[in-house]
Amino acid sequence: MRVSLYVRGEWFRVPFGGPSASVRSLGSEALRRYHQAKKLEDGDREREFSMRRCQGGELLHPEDRAEDVLEDEDFVQMGKAVILLTTAALVSLGQGLFKIKLTPEAQGKAIKCREVIDAFIREDRVVYGVNTGFGMFARTLIPKEQLAQLQANVIRSHCAGVSAPLSVERTRMLLVLRINVLAKGYSGVSKETIDAMIKAFNASCLSWVPEKGTVGASGDLAPLAHLTLGLMGEGRMWSPQSGWADAKAVLEGHGLKPLILKPKEGIALINGTQLISSLGAEAVERALGVARQADIIAALSFEALKGTTKAFHSAIHAARPHPGQMEVAARLRSLLDSDVFPSQISESHRSCDRVQDAYTLRCIPQVHGVVHDTIAFVQKVISTELNSATDNPLVFAETGEIMSGGNFHGEYPAKALDYLAIGVHELASISERRIERLVNPALSELPAFLVQDGGLNSGFMIAHCTAAALVSESKALCHPSSVDSLSTSAATEDHVSMGGWAARKALRVVEHVEQVLAIELLAACQALEFLRPLKTTTPLEKVHELLRSVVSPWDKDRIMSPDIEAAHALVRQQKASRPQN
Repeated sequence: MRVSLYVRGEWFRVPFGGPSASVRSLGSEALRRYHQAKKLEDGDREREFSMRRCQGGELLHPEDRAEDVLEDEDFVQMGKAVILLTTAALVSLGQGLFKIKLTPEAQGKAIKCREVIDAFIREDRVVYGVNTGFGMFARTLIPKEQLAQLQANVIRSHCAGVSAPLSVERTRMLLVLRINVLAKGYSGVSKETIDAMIKAFNASCLSWVPEKGTVGASGDLAPLAHLTLGLMGEGRMWSPQSGWADAKAVLEGHGLKPLILKPKEGIALINGTQLISSLGAEAVERALGVARQADIIAALSFEALKGTTKAFHSAIHAARPHPGQMEVAARLRSLLDSDVFPSQISESHRSCDRVQDAYTLRCIPQVHGVVHDTIAFVQKVISTELNSATDNPLVFAETGEIMSGGNFHGEYPAKALDYLAIGVHELASISERRIERLVNPALSELPAFLVQDGGLNSGFMIAHCTAAALVSESKALCHPSSVDSLSTSAATEDHVSMGGWAARKALRVVEHVEQVLAIELLAACQALEFLRPLKTTTPLEKVHELLRSVVSPWDKDRIMSPDIEAAHALVRQQKASRPQN
């Protein structure tokens, strides 16, 4: 089978390369032939590309098998890479491990977009936020000689946030995400300003940004204003060399000049959902990690409580084929007793007369499964938001138009993050009930509170109380913030999303889930000690070994907080999902 690929004005005939050949391999071969035909040096050769069917126009996923999505004698057009910022990439950028630069394509977009703004100013055409006031002052015209002052004023006046500043990592995420939005070429920010922001990011010169003060429409105004203020050389700023210091001094120490805002740039730098989205990206990534580990930790408890695996049979879950439910059931089957990984513990009670287990064991796929599906849905919403233009007004260089709209409204990420908090909380809710079964001798057939010499020793009694306290606190945090709206800006901004709070409390709930599951991990591994010398399956024994590398078994009472913190660190770092490392 063959297809024809159109690459930069040239057609190339390319064989499929076998039934397992991917769309990417076809594109790579066509691109190789194009480079060879044009005699391009290695440094000038492209590596990334997008592919779209000529008939129908569907965008092709590079990892799909070519024979699944293409037909013999099909025609495909190759274009520039479709580069999307993912939640995982944003979190990595927040850790300061990478530097960034503006692509030539983004540079061109920024220049063309800025030309539209400059043309409107020359022609004295009225544009919101360029030569008018803001909010209810939208009908107040500003003279040309005061346009630069207008932009500086909007930054200073909007710096009204309160509370502790964002962490260094979260501020870095906020800055790079704002740069990503501006680089799309809809905001009218000059290439010079974007370059200055990129230099500040690469030097880790990070503004003081208080975490509270946004209502999530017109975007995250206060946090983004504080972010911009430091770049203007005002307020406080942090860098690895200086720590917290005067912003102007920090910039000068790194050879950077303070921003001098041009018309439109002030409002362009603060109008958007980047605080909601950056915190939301972190919440999603941590939720993904804790959800995978929750399945593994639940399997440990399942073994310690001598559950029956009948409830995880594939036929049961095929009869109710929710993706998350089937995924969790399959994961449990892979972890628990099987021909591949036999369990001595499971063998020891195979002939017992128990027909079915309590819901916290039997219904793990149903409860954990919907959490996996919830996270997948929220990740899709947040990923779209990360790669969207959320400014106002938006500049469309192709048509020379500037249009006011409402892309700054944070309702999409706010609703999604409320949903994330509600969804991921259930992992802690069911985990706490499994902890109760582990520490209660009437339910576990194990020593009370998982310790010898009960009475003299209290064991896991208060660790369970801590889990219960965290679950109860999260119940209150799961009340959705996005159902609330308070009119602001003299009723001009009369419906808001409250997305900043949705993002912050989603992160809090995820952290509580991590901590509760850390306690369950400790309890389940302690319970296994009482079943020795019997062993569980090889994968679960590896998780037990991982925990024992940082926390020893309890033979008598000791301070428990350090052990909980050590287990939480394993969960936070997602090590319980890859114990072989």
